[in-house]
Amino acid sequence: MNTEDPSTITRQLTALRLEHRELDAMIGRLVLDPGNDELELKRLKRRKLHLKDTIAILESRLIPDLDA
Repeated sequence: MNTEDPSTITRQLTALRLEHRELDAMIGRLVLDPGNDELELKRLKRRKLHLKDTIAILESRLIPDLDA
């Protein structure tokens, strides 16, 4: 059983979703720049993917465990 407070998880999710959107916008701008830094772009994409995975994990914690 998970004992984390749902409101704490919700606050974390809000912050992570905001960071994910900001990274998405930053990546979009870098892709359009012909002189972009490919290494930086890869780093940002990796961070965005990590955030997506973390968001999915936290969202699953908000789903109540049902005993079958």
